[in-house]
Amino acid sequence: MTAKLRNRRVFSTRPVARSAIATALVLLFSQSGAAVGADQGAQLAATCASCHRLDGHDKGIPPIIGLGEQRLSSALLAYRGSESPNHIMHAIALSLSDEEIASVARYVAAQGK
Repeated sequence: MTAKLRNRRVFSTRPVARSAIATALVLLFSQSGAAVGADQGAQLAATCASCHRLDGHDKGIPPIIGLGEQRLSSALLAYRGSESPNHIMHAIALSLSDEEIASVARYVAAQGK
């Protein structure tokens, strides 16, 4: 198999990831402008729920319910700063302001109580 074909195969497995990133970013941008206060956290967390189950169960992607507000904020900031290696979370965290990170972390942390 040539290198060109191998690269096509690897590349062809990425449309799902690119689609997930694009969908998350569209949702974040469309929701963040209209969101205010606690509603903002809930709307942003809806994007999280597309991958992370908000009922605390794990289906291959780590659950985020039960993590504290500070831990969630720190994790998002680490993804944004490329300190934690995950392309999808990096792209999502880059699209969030500091206020949005605080809002979603506060909302998700409150769901675990």
